[in-house]
Amino acid sequence: MKMSGHSKWSTIKRQKESADKKRGQAFTKIGRSITLVAKSGTDPETNFKLRMIIEKAKAANMPKANIERILEKVRKGGEGAGLTEILLEGFASDKVAILVEATTDNPNRTISELRSLFSKNGASLGERGSVSHFFSQAGLIFVAKDGRATEAAMLELMDIGEVEDIEEVEGGFEVYTKVEALHAVKVAIEAKNYQVREVEIIWKPIILVEVKDRERALRILDFLETLEECDDVQKVYSNLDIADEILNHADFGN
Repeated sequence: MKMSGHSKWSTIKRQKESADKKRGQAFTKIGRSITLVAKSGTDPETNFKLRMIIEKAKAANMPKANIERILEKVRKGGEGAGLTEILLEGFASDKVAILVEATTDNPNRTISELRSLFSKNGASLGERGSVSHFFSQAGLIFVAKDGRATEAAMLELMDIGEVEDIEEVEGGFEVYTKVEALHAVKVAIEAKNYQVREVEIIWKPIILVEVKDRERALRILDFLETLEECDDVQKVYSNLDIADEILNHADFGN
């Protein structure tokens, strides 16, 4: 095991999400997220979580009319009354921890379907608390690279108050903050004329589990992708860590 805060699965998911957008699956999932979060307030100016999801919807090229239609249905009480969010915990092979966030109007059905998927892939669902202690909630801001030198940009971003960690990834930087500081850090980053591409609250792995065997690692990646493609699943988190040469053999739904 390695003590670290960055799992390559976060990079993999970003690549896979591009394929999701082409398939149109992202619209359905984002729509559900908007519906669920808007139940606590339909004004994005006062509901930061809603504002984050709307920004994600726009980045996915979801039409503004679609977003407004969902919000209007929530305002009228005709949308999402039975929707709830559930967090499932489990293990894949090699003791790789997995967290699954799902949005559903029938938790029993969703849990049953996911339990079956875990079982078919040599994995198992655990009890509440069996996996979540391997993760901590954090704010994540994906900042696009521009013409500034990488090292200088990372130092400048790290100097912003409340930034806890920063990782260089393909196309930009992943900036980590405490959840409560997420909005303030986003504003501070934009004030330095960086382009913020994505803002979200995540489960960040505390302990990474490296799987060195190529076939086993790729099987786990396939399983994580299968979970991501479930209609009710919003996000999948893992503490899987694999070598770059194995990662290069992965297919992200293209």
